[in-house]
Amino acid sequence: MTRTRNSILLIYELNQLYGLYWVAGYIMGENNYEILYVDNAEKLTQLCQQIQSAPLLILDTEFVREKTYRAKLCLIQIATDDIVACIDPIALHDISPLMEIINDQSKIKILHSARQDYEIFYDLNKELPQPLFDSQLAASLLGYGEQVGYGALVNKMLGVQLDKAHTRTDWSKRPLSKAQIRYASDDVFYLRQLYPLLKNKLIELGRENWLQEEFDALCQPELFITHPEDAWQRVKGINRLRPRQLAAAKNIAKWREEMAIEKDRPRRWILADDILLTAAQLLPKNESQLESIANIKKAVIENSGHIILDCVKKACELNESELPSVVKPKRLSPEQEVIADLLLTQLKLIANEHNISPANIANRKAIEKVIAGETGVPLLSGWRFQLAGNKIQQLLSGKSYLHIRNNKVLLTEMP
Repeated sequence: MTRTRNSILLIYELNQLYGLYWVAGYIMGENNYEILYVDNAEKLTQLCQQIQSAPLLILDTEFVREKTYRAKLCLIQIATDDIVACIDPIALHDISPLMEIINDQSKIKILHSARQDYEIFYDLNKELPQPLFDSQLAASLLGYGEQVGYGALVNKMLGVQLDKAHTRTDWSKRPLSKAQIRYASDDVFYLRQLYPLLKNKLIELGRENWLQEEFDALCQPELFITHPEDAWQRVKGINRLRPRQLAAAKNIAKWREEMAIEKDRPRRWILADDILLTAAQLLPKNESQLESIANIKKAVIENSGHIILDCVKKACELNESELPSVVKPKRLSPEQEVIADLLLTQLKLIANEHNISPANIANRKAIEKVIAGETGVPLLSGWRFQLAGNKIQQLLSGKSYLHIRNNKVLLTEMP
């Protein structure tokens, strides 16, 4: 890896500013930092003692979920000011001492794209580590693009090209090679260095607290609680169904979700989405009609055919007044389409002014909802409202207007 002298000095200065102590080898451009691999109770106790007083915990996880409903945790990576560790939950029977420290609310937890990691932490003990700092969300406010990947961010901010050789590793297999452990630990080693850079830039731009609502939202348990009765909302194409078909689809999706949870298998292994939708559309009354569905497996009919038919039967027995309502997306009028184009232009101007991708603030669908009079739109709350939502509402209500002067588009309040 290579770095310019200026980059090295910048990192060193920020290290001093934030009181972080880096491995000397890293400053010299050598990726030779030490990693503590924790695979027994004695090492876990040692690690917990070392990180007990750390104010910051840089975290990441490795997991597999191709063959299961829930993600299977295979590795936890942790970094503090002076340690990088990989904890093997497969080898350890009990990681509760570590989770107590991770869940300590006096420590800031720093992750990149924390959603999946937090789902795993919630499954472990129904608790979510907080407070949180998500570097992906922070980077989106600093002009690094919408949902920037960790490797791309490390490359842009530190000039380091991460090794991609183990991207598709099966982390459940043991033993892990030294190269695999090094690959996993890089996810916290460099994040430890990204954090002060991101934090400092947010402070400079006055955006330090902009994301707090989104950080807090990721720490809400409801986000990770499964409700089988709501599983139909994840089925693609569900909005094409008529009310009775939708009732059947809801019943089948609820049963499928419960089976997937019980057997710990992916939903599609229980019943594929296209089969679920076709069954809901055809409303089969018997096994023969069920067999006519294209690509339905014989094993599904033998093992679960009677349940699917029962789901359909219950939907067919509902009175018209009991059927779910089908909510079709509202289509804008030609005049409203023009208004949406105008508001998107304004949004782009605001985004360019603050060096943020417009998609980080709102997309066209959100703009259309605002035009339709909906209120529960992220654009109308928090930092998005302060930055752009209030100006869009002013333009929409006629309190301001767009005009061109000196080859620039300007927003001006009405006199």
